[in-house]
Formats: sequence, structure tokens, C-alpha cells
Amino acid sequence: MALFNRKKTCHASQSGSTSCKKTVALVGNPNVGKSVLFNVLTGAYVTVSNYPGTSVEVSRGVTAIDGQQFEIVDTPGMYSLLTITEEERVAREILLKESPDIVIHVLDARNLERMLPMTLQLIEAELPVILVVNIMDEAERMGLKIDIPLLSRKLGIPVIGAAAAKKKGIQEIRRNIANFHREGNVRFIYNKRLENDIEGIAGLLKGDYRISRKSLALLLLQRDDEINGLVKDTEGTYPALEEKVKETIFERRTSFHQDLSMERRRIVKGLIKEVFSAPDKMKITLKEKLSRLTVRPITGVPILLVVLYFGLYKFVGVFGAGTLVDLVEQKLFEGFFNPWITGVVKNLVPWEVIQELFVGEYGVITLGIRYAIGIILPIVATFFLFFSILEDSGYFPRLALLVDRLFKHIGLTGRAVIPMVLGFGCDTMATMVTRTLETTRERILATLLLALAIPCSAQLGVILAILSKAKGALLVWTVCMVLIFIVVGFLAAKVLPGETPVFYMELPPMRLPQLSNILTKTYTRMQWYFLEILPLFILISVLLWIGKITHLFEKVVDLMKPVMASIGLPKETAVAFIFGFFRRDYGAAGLYDLQSKGILGVRQLTVAAVTLTIFIPCVAQFLIMKKERGLKTALLIAGFVSVMAYASGYLLNEFLLVTGIL
Repeated sequence: MALFNRKKTCHASQSGSTSCKKTVALVGNPNVGKSVLFNVLTGAYVTVSNYPGTSVEVSRGVTAIDGQQFEIVDTPGMYSLLTITEEERVAREILLKESPDIVIHVLDARNLERMLPMTLQLIEAELPVILVVNIMDEAERMGLKIDIPLLSRKLGIPVIGAAAAKKKGIQEIRRNIANFHREGNVRFIYNKRLENDIEGIAGLLKGDYRISRKSLALLLLQRDDEINGLVKDTEGTYPALEEKVKETIFERRTSFHQDLSMERRRIVKGLIKEVFSAPDKMKITLKEKLSRLTVRPITGVPILLVVLYFGLYKFVGVFGAGTLVDLVEQKLFEGFFNPWITGVVKNLVPWEVIQELFVGEYGVITLGIRYAIGIILPIVATFFLFFSILEDSGYFPRLALLVDRLFKHIGLTGRAVIPMVLGFGCDTMATMVTRTLETTRERILATLLLALAIPCSAQLGVILAILSKAKGALLVWTVCMVLIFIVVGFLAAKVLPGETPVFYMELPPMRLPQLSNILTKTYTRMQWYFLEILPLFILISVLLWIGKITHLFEKVVDLMKPVMASIGLPKETAVAFIFGFFRRDYGAAGLYDLQSKGILGVRQLTVAAVTLTIFIPCVAQFLIMKKERGLKTALLIAGFVSVMAYASGYLLNEFLLVTGIL
């Protein structure tokens, strides 16, 4: 990272003219609509990748306005230029290292006073700022009034009122991007003592920096080690500067931070005077009433159970894994496609061993493609559709608040609910999302619980579909998974060192989900998932075919026979576990096949479902665990999960045999 201005990359056209692609960075608190605005501005021209040297994802897209190309960067959420989390550090690094031509600060109109201090910091840093006061529709519905033109004059920057989710204000934002030109920034004055402290440091800064010396001085006085290190590398007279910073910090050791906070609050109050007005009695909308119901335990828990029942059980389990899978897998593949393609391949290929590669028991087409399209695709499609509806409605941040108290007992905060819920779609994807958690301890705990007790959508869909047909089986599986999740999480939280961080989350408005947003999000996730699983399923089928012709597969099944027998399962069940080693959803499809053939009884089916759910993370998830947490941690988690799976299966089987419940 560097604090120097970068040189823009420009391209000369054939006519001799030169054009530069300008960069626009979207910044602001989480859940204020940055990503919505990003999607509206960029459409489908988006790339998502880790920021260099970090595990934080940054989205980049391109938009054309009046014939000019702009690169739009959606930065991670940040609350201040003084960073705490890795996400905030990446957002600040983009501002400092990439020198965006325009910085769009997006804030929530309902929380204007609380979010404007960051606007002050951006202006104070002399960055090229446009302020977007988003979610204006909800603010107006609550009776809040904001004089946008007056706020613009007071701040000395362009200010636009918008409702990005409804595409209101977008054209004005685009016009301001295209026609942006920097004017003299308004200078905000702190009290005399604070200004003297700042001037004493700023006067010693001689380098050419991306942000103002006043902003740098404040960060140094707030003991920002990263900024201190960068200034040290830049300033030739650093020892004198360092001595002055230490002297000032010592003199103001009990009052500086409070003084700065109070001064910024005073300035903001002055800014919003005559700009912002609220009714004497705040209007509580129906959506706000519903929002409050979702976060209160007495009403939030029943609402969550209703959402899970109709969303996961009825829609994903019954409709997706039942109705759609029966239609696609049974009628389309088993009834028509597999017999037809088998005949075609046998007529074209005279060698039986090669026929087996494509249409045999473990054939690429009859097993791999059938599993991927016939069983997995309908389940993950319904799950991602359900997930997108909840996401677009604004329910997830409220769910995070609801479960925060419970999660604290297992060493997590409510923020971990996002990767946990996403794990029901794909544990591999969810493991990547754990990087958004604040501490290493939280990330390890979340990764462990994802590997242990969160079934992916294919597993879950199959389990819901097959166990719901047997009275009591689904309840036993559910109780087992909840107990394992809570007990292991609680014990792991006691063993792993560190404290649970304070949880804080912005609440976006509750909205009726928009069809276009739902379809876009579902399609994007489906595309990513399907492009990942189809090649893997084909590769696994090839490996299984090789195992069969070399008799290695049968030997592995025979080796697993005693293990299967010890938990009350026939040796054929080993096939599903071998499938599950490659991918959890492949194992779920194998379990579906075993149930369809009537190989497993109710007790065996329940034990197999519990054991397979916990079973060792699939190869894809393990590789992501290794990338995110390191090889040692990944191996420890995989080993623990494997032992836990066998122990849980054994104990459950013995319990069911003794009690005769199933």
C-alpha cells in the first residue's frame, strides 16, 4: 500500500486522442445499499476477486456514461477511516492506493446524524466525494424530511437523495459521476486545542500524500499503526515527527478520543440543523412493525420456524427434492434419457469397458450428469431462490440480531448467521464467507461448525425428502444435528482462546422482494454452483469407473464394511460415503439412490443421514478450508469431524436399538 497518488492508465486511440477509464469507489457502512447501487450501475459487467494480499472479496464492474467508461468498485463496509476489521482496512487501502477519481459515500437516510461523521472524514481527507443519501423512500414513509440541496451547500459537495432498490435517483447519480469536478472543500473547524494538536503534527508532514495532512495527523494521533508505518517510510524527518506524536498523545491521553468524537458530533448537529426534521411522533410503518417482530425472541423465533417450515421443508425439501427431483430424475432421466443414451452409446461403442465409462453403473452420463442435473440442480435451484427472497427482503440482518444471544454461547456473534445460512446452500461457498467475521477465533469456530453440522442444500433436500416419509425419523435427525451443533460449538468456544467481539449491524429496511433482484441473484449463484459441480461430478464418475475396472472401488467398499456394520448399516451404504468424500451433494444423491432401491430401513436410513451429514468435508470444502484457515487447521477439523461422524452414528444406532423409537 502507498499513500502517493497513482498514475492513471490511459489509452491512445487511432485518431490520436487519449482516454482514461476513471475509477469510482462506493464506500459506506454495511447494509446501506452500496451493493444495490453497484448492481444498478454495472449490470452484468462484474468481476469478484480477493483483494491482493487478503481474503476479502471486492466487486468491480464497468459502466458507460455519456460515452465515458467508468470502473465501479464496491468496497467492503467501513465505519471510519480509522480501521478495525480487515474489511475496513481493504476499503481504506482502495481509497489510498487506487486513488479513485470519485468516492461515492452511500449512507442510510434514516440514520443521517450517525453516518455523517464518516462523510466529514472523507471531506476532511480532501477526497473527491459525492454523497448519496440512500433509502429515502423509507425515510419519507417514516415522516423524515431531508433538505438535500441545503445539505449539499453546507457540505460543499454534490448530494443526491436516492432509493437505489427502486432505481430512484440513479440518473442523477450517473449525471454527477459524468460531470464531476472538484471544488474547494468546506473546512470544518474543531475547538482550538484540538486544532492546535492537529496543526502541530500536520506541520511536520512534508511528503506528497493522497489524503490531507490534517486527516493523516488525526490518524497518527489515534495511534493508527499502519498509517504510522507508511508515514515512517515517507518522511525524511520522521524522528522529530514521531517524538511530537508521542508527546501529544501522552498529554491528551485521557481526553483526545472523547474530544474528537464530541467535536464531530457537534459539527454534524450543526450541519443537519434546518436540513433534517422528524415528526414529534415518529410514524411506525407496517414494515417497521414487522421488522421489530422479527428481532424479538418471543415473536422472532415463531417467525423463524414458519420461515424454515415453508421455505426449507415445504419449498426446498418437499417441492424441490420431492416433486421436481421426481419429475426430472425419475421421469426424464430414468424413464427416458438414460435408456435412450445407453442404447446410443452401446450402438456406437463396441467395447464394454468404454461403454461403462459413459453409461455404466458409475457412468459419466448415467450417474454423474444424472446426479448433477436430475437430483442436485432442482434442490439447489429452489434453495438459492428461497435464499435470494430472504436476502432481498432484509430478513438476514434481523435474523443475525435474533440469534446473537445464542451464538455468543458458542463463541460467535450474530454476524455468523450469514455463512451458517449460506452453508445450507453450499458449505464450500459459506466457508469462503467466514472471512467476513471479525476475529480468527470466530472464523475457525464457524468453519468447524460448517464442516460438522450444516448440511448443504442437496444433502438437506434429500434428507428432508426421504426422512419425512418415515414417522419420527426427521425429528430424530433434526434433534441430533441441533444438539451436535450446540454442544460442539459450546465446548470449542471454551477451548479456543480469545473473546467474542462486540456485535453491531446496520438494519436495512424490510422490503417486498423484487422479482428482478431475486432472479438475478438466483441465476448468478446457480451459474457459479453448476459450473463448479458439473465438471467435478464428471471427474468423480471417471475416478469411480477407474476404481471399478481396477477393482479398487470394491476393495474400498469391503474395507469400509466393518465400519458400516458397527453403526448398523449394510456395506452398500459405503458407496454413498465414498461419494460424499468427493462432494457432499454427490453423497446425498447416493443416499437417495439407496433409499429408492429399498436397501435401508427407517432406523438405518436415519443413522446414515446423521452420519453422512457430519461426515468428513468434501474435497472442495477441504481445499477452501486449507486456503482460508491453513493446512494444519483444515486437517485438524477434518480429522475431528470424521471421528465425530462415526461416534455419533454408533451412539445413535445403539440408542435407537435399545429404545426401539424407530
